Amino acid sequence: MLTYPHDTPPEHGTLREVAPGIHWLQMPLPMALDHINLYMLEDDDGWWIVDSGMALGPTEELWEKIFAQHLGGKPIKAVIATHWHPDHTGMAGWLCDRWRVPFYATQGEYLTGLVYTRAAPEHFGWTNEQHQIRSGRGEEGVAASRKSMGGAGRITRPLPTSYQRLEEGSRFTINGQRWRVVVGSGHSPEHACLYCESLNVLISGDQVIPRITSNISVSGIEPEGNPLREWLQSHERFLEVLPDDALVLPAHNLPFYGLHHRLRHLIEHHEDHLIALEEACLQASCTAVELLPVLFKRELDDNQIGLALGECVAHLNYLLHRGQIARTVDSEGCYRYRSVDDTLPMRLRKRNHEADVEVPFQV
Repeated sequence: MLTYPHDTPPEHGTLREVAPGIHWLQMPLPMALDHINLYMLEDDDGWWIVDSGMALGPTEELWEKIFAQHLGGKPIKAVIATHWHPDHTGMAGWLCDRWRVPFYATQGEYLTGLVYTRAAPEHFGWTNEQHQIRSGRGEEGVAASRKSMGGAGRITRPLPTSYQRLEEGSRFTINGQRWRVVVGSGHSPEHACLYCESLNVLISGDQVIPRITSNISVSGIEPEGNPLREWLQSHERFLEVLPDDALVLPAHNLPFYGLHHRLRHLIEHHEDHLIALEEACLQASCTAVELLPVLFKRELDDNQIGLALGECVAHLNYLLHRGQIARTVDSEGCYRYRSVDDTLPMRLRKRNHEADVEVPFQV
């Protein structure tokens, strides 16, 4: 069971202290998921910013308001990114340049961010095209994917030209409190969560969110990737290395208690999707596009189809790597999947699988 110590978020342009020296703020996002939670950690001689918001709309103006009204005469001294996605790093370069401060990130996130934010439609290659066709989306998917190539760069200020590397187990002291980096993967390559044992606080980014599930996708850049395996392994490890009673400060929704309950729910959610896909491929070979209704109930628009398809392929690749489904190429160049594991009838759950009511979010 999850409990929430706050019923509402802080107003834009304001800070709310949620633990000693830890301040919560929100920035708007121009999408169905209309906000991101950011955090500022007060040190003796300045402030550390964790994640930065998207480079769109009033974000810069809101940052300037915070600087003018809430710093108490102390400067910004560092910017940390949990991961590379534009709502988390969109303003990181601007912040670092404005205050001339270092940028902290894992190597996987920093380098991936450089690749994606500098991509352009002309970088859309034959492998990206083939990935869309293999998934069953055809020329329509190819055109939509080509158009979206380079989108991250349009909502991200140029990333800092240098960084200080965070790794699993990296430690630093802020306001006399020791913080430790706990790395998760799957949603992004090397996502940095921050845990303070003395305060029992976890800044979880997108790795653990209370009310939505982070998108776990395969794209044309790594079409044979297995991010769902990394995601599930990360959550299993978090159950071992992080306490259940920590205050979790996520990147979206509200801060909450009940970390282990949420981790187990997320694991079960994906395991349920996996067995539902196996069952759907038992009677006939299916393409990834044909399998979307197994995972998502609602009709999907073009942007949502891209996210949903990436999620579906991530689950199919996981099953493929486990040897529970097989894959062939049909006459139109599409991958078709069929179940091959003889133990499936014994593993099928007694209750019926329910596809997600919510559409996939880009978080």
